[in-house]
Amino acid sequence: MMRLDKFLCEMGVGTRSEVKAYLKKGMVTVDGEVVKKPEMKVDENTAEICFQGKKLEFEAVQYFLLNKPAGCVTATRDRLSETVMSFLPENRRDDLFPVGRLDKDTEGLLLITNDGQLAHKLLSPKKHVDKTYFAVIDGKVEQAHIEQFSAGIDIGDEDLTMPAKLEILSSGDISEIQLTIQEGRFHQVKRMFEAIGCKVTYLKRISMGPLTLGDLQQGEVRVLSENEVAQLRSR
Repeated sequence: MMRLDKFLCEMGVGTRSEVKAYLKKGMVTVDGEVVKKPEMKVDENTAEICFQGKKLEFEAVQYFLLNKPAGCVTATRDRLSETVMSFLPENRRDDLFPVGRLDKDTEGLLLITNDGQLAHKLLSPKKHVDKTYFAVIDGKVEQAHIEQFSAGIDIGDEDLTMPAKLEILSSGDISEIQLTIQEGRFHQVKRMFEAIGCKVTYLKRISMGPLTLGDLQQGEVRVLSENEVAQLRSR
């Protein structure tokens, strides 16, 4: 059982003050009856709770996969810039957060959830979860760099990066690569290439563990399947 106003907030109906205003206006029904008391206790699993006539389905945890476009920040809120949360549907929980961080100019796969335990598992270097990026590099990436990345790169931190798998797709004044890492240090991919005298000019995350973008277009979001959630939890 939980308070009605708490349920409505968690379902993304609005802030606590907004929810109280909606209740006063008679915009919420519980099992077909208009309810105006925010403190009313409801069984979130069995009660039929509607907002403006639309039934709210309770989900304790939610999992969304976003193909993040450049130009938005990986944060739950920001005073100056659009955040990744703006791409989620309105009927989402209000306690969701992005798992890890993609820079403002970086595109690609981003998991957004309220499952803190799973997020910690996916971000822990000890769990060895692969994160694969496609990048365009200003500079020539050569075979010798493959061994360097495999051995670990000095990016100015106390320790070298963990071994990373570098694949060269094309090599020249402008190179294209795929890089798989198992960490998520600050600006890590960009700093790794800076360490070998190159510069990342375009960066996109294309996979994380078993998750891939598939045909998800830039700016689109979808709910993870039960099978995908199970795969993530089993890692």
